[in-house]
Amino acid sequence: MEKRWKILQADTGKAAVLQESLKINHALCAILSERGFDSFDKAKNYFRPQLTDLHDPWLMKDMDKAIQRILMAFEKKEKILVFGDYDVDGTTSVACMYKFLSKIYEPALLDFYIPHRYREGYGVSKMGIDFAKENNFTLIISLDCGIKSVELISYAKDIGIDFIVCDHHLPDSAIPPAVAILNPKQKDCHYPYKELCGCGVGFKLITALATELNIDEEHYLCYLDLVATAIAADIVPMTGENRILAYYGLEKINNNPNPGIKALIFLGGIQKKLSINNVVFVIAPRVNAAGRMDDAKKAVQLFIEDDYNKALAFAEMLHSDNTDRKEADSSITAEALEIINEDVTLQNKKTTVVFRDHWHKGVVGIVASRLIETYFRPTVVLTESSGIATGSARSVPGFNLYEAIHACREYLLGYGGHFAAAGLSLLPENIEAFANKFEETVAATIPEQLLIPEIIIDTEISFADLTQNFYSIICQMEPFGPENMRPVFVAKNVQDTGNSKIVKELHIRFVIKQDKFSFTGIGFNLADKFELLKKPVDIVFTLDENEWNGNVSLQLKVIDLRSSES
Repeated sequence: MEKRWKILQADTGKAAVLQESLKINHALCAILSERGFDSFDKAKNYFRPQLTDLHDPWLMKDMDKAIQRILMAFEKKEKILVFGDYDVDGTTSVACMYKFLSKIYEPALLDFYIPHRYREGYGVSKMGIDFAKENNFTLIISLDCGIKSVELISYAKDIGIDFIVCDHHLPDSAIPPAVAILNPKQKDCHYPYKELCGCGVGFKLITALATELNIDEEHYLCYLDLVATAIAADIVPMTGENRILAYYGLEKINNNPNPGIKALIFLGGIQKKLSINNVVFVIAPRVNAAGRMDDAKKAVQLFIEDDYNKALAFAEMLHSDNTDRKEADSSITAEALEIINEDVTLQNKKTTVVFRDHWHKGVVGIVASRLIETYFRPTVVLTESSGIATGSARSVPGFNLYEAIHACREYLLGYGGHFAAAGLSLLPENIEAFANKFEETVAATIPEQLLIPEIIIDTEISFADLTQNFYSIICQMEPFGPENMRPVFVAKNVQDTGNSKIVKELHIRFVIKQDKFSFTGIGFNLADKFELLKKPVDIVFTLDENEWNGNVSLQLKVIDLRSSES
């Protein structure tokens, strides 16, 4: 698949001033400047994140109300239920809050609740509120959900249950009648950082409670590994407080992790120092698999368990769920691609809508993302449950998927989501009409260039600049994530040494040079471009390290290449 290359252009003046003060490579200064770290002090804070730079939790709207309500519950010996969503952000949030409250309150008066993905759906559920009522809970602390649950929280209030909502999703115009709502995205909340994940908001509540009760910071900083796991998995911007929390959380993951995380690392077969990338691709899928394939309650049990051997037993359940998830994901993706590949009409559309009634509901969102890797366009994958077609939609960057689905609402029973992803349900007999309307809507509104994948390139570089010291500074830019991605470079007029080769029929093992400097590299799924190496090429890559037989060397992870002549 051909891709668009977009090379970012930093302010050369700011980059030059920064290089004068930092005395590091000009390309790195261009990247730092482009990302807003255009002075010595800003760069210093970026490279050396400090916990002391975290904002005062009391700046968050309703924090005082939340603390007062919790203290009242303590005083009156009320039962408190910690409620969270079934994904990584929700389960880590619940684990942090439950473990912290268990230290300072009677565990017999505490419990946690994770809604079942298929029986209850996303967020606060009536079943959860009824569970609270039946078991005499009078306070629910909801984490990573609740901001949109106006009717359900009203229902809880009517039957004598108060809510403290800790959420990070965008509020609607109507907000629930909770005793306190902690959400930096509220219009009248003046908390300085708006991009916390649900676990981050919960962590702020824990921090405020600890300061109110004069509890030492070690009793809440111990949860930073869970907070970092949530930040990584929820794909929130890796900026500001998120970057500080992730930096120190990653440190804890590598030095003294929660027993549950330690067990997942063991089962994931990771033996070296973990990066955020490992958290996203090794830890997060196993946690998410619990909710996708079965019941996410065991993910919380994993994270609150202090005994490593018991945690390992829970981790093995998640690992098994993840194996099932991978098998379902792989087989359904293959089946969906076969449907498209056998139908020229489907191949030439600007959307993908596929349906089979036997597909597993828990993986249709993943399958939609997989299909976009082959057919780069807005995609909907549907299955059937209790006579209703339900599914997930995924967009391509830059296109508002939610609005496109909203335009097709006449055929839908329900839908919800945001710019990039959505869920929907409809009667099976309306699928064809929906698919036609969705195609018509997208075709009329999507700019052609958005149907071609774009690679964002930070800056041009020469092979002469790629030194061990250069790589060391890149490593100090971690943790990487949205708005602080691993730097992507382009090198021009690169030549094959004659030693590059195709491996496993799909990939290229590069041995290439620019002037007198040569590097090895790997380019996954680029075998179809091997012929281009007969002439000089421009290559897009990230810099990596390769260890073989005790020898460590720099290598290029090649993302794309094209003829230098073009």
